[in-house]
Amino acid sequence: MKEALFYQKEKNKKIRCFLCSHRCLISEGKRGICSVRENRNGILYSLVYGKTIAQNVDPIEKKPLFHFLPGTLSFSIATAGCNFRCEFCQNWQISQITKGKEGKIIGEEASPKQIVQKALETGCSSIAYTYTEPTIFFEYAYDIAKLAKEKNLANIFVTNGYQTKETVKEMAKFIDAANIDLKSFSENFYRKICGASLAPVLESIELMYKLGIWIEITTLLIPNQNDSEKEITQIANFISKISKNIPWHISRFYPDFQMTDSFPTPLETLEKAYQIGKKAGLNYVYLGNVLTETRENTYCPKCQNLAIRRIGYKTEILGIDKKGRCLKCKENLNIKL
Repeated sequence: MKEALFYQKEKNKKIRCFLCSHRCLISEGKRGICSVRENRNGILYSLVYGKTIAQNVDPIEKKPLFHFLPGTLSFSIATAGCNFRCEFCQNWQISQITKGKEGKIIGEEASPKQIVQKALETGCSSIAYTYTEPTIFFEYAYDIAKLAKEKNLANIFVTNGYQTKETVKEMAKFIDAANIDLKSFSENFYRKICGASLAPVLESIELMYKLGIWIEITTLLIPNQNDSEKEITQIANFISKISKNIPWHISRFYPDFQMTDSFPTPLETLEKAYQIGKKAGLNYVYLGNVLTETRENTYCPKCQNLAIRRIGYKTEILGIDKKGRCLKCKENLNIKL
């Protein structure tokens, strides 16, 4: 355990946590919505500090990040728990395990120093806080990231974007890049399917971009849930208004967790979303969770020169100079090498 950040004491030994936008009011002996932060005698503790439930070496494209350190490896870690309860979660076995009757907190002990050492030993260029929601193990990520910075390792959040403004501002001190799930543009979807709200996610995306965190956005299209032309257009327009250079990853849904009675996203829906993104002016739109010949490649938006070819997680950097510009026309491709 470690004393948590981002909380204030209230009357009767209650605690107000403001790490995420749930802003839980937690009574003595109870936990917040994430089930990994507990009020013990008026002090809030992180129960997952130093307890990894997953450690893997991944291509950075798996996060997915296509414009940040392309072709490199990222040491990826997670602890148990999440502040959402998405009915379609593909990692529900580890994200939701803390919310059962027993409230299990499991994981392998690993100090921040050990995580950084493993990242270096495995030839990684970054550490990704991923699989579950990294915000809920913020204290652990923070201590790892400070050490990682000293070793020239980048830090990445793969997140639902439900941080408070206070948390995002602190993140900007040590998080270099983030892939943010914009799961829908419907308040009803967020409340019913995820147990959250839309507005804080939109605010986090805008603030992360403003503070200089490298951002890419992912939307998982679920049949008959968030795949209407109207909603896809709303998402594309929102991203475009922030910056037309923000990469948008549109992912194919496969039935899982509490949505096993659904079906995979039709390829026609993915292609329609791709075209909507391009019509909104987005320079970089990608299709994920599906094998395509061209929809994962990066092309120069000005001259259409092939800059990066991707087949699965195999990445070939073909048409980019050392400054991230198109070799053919010198257009800035918004790529961090």
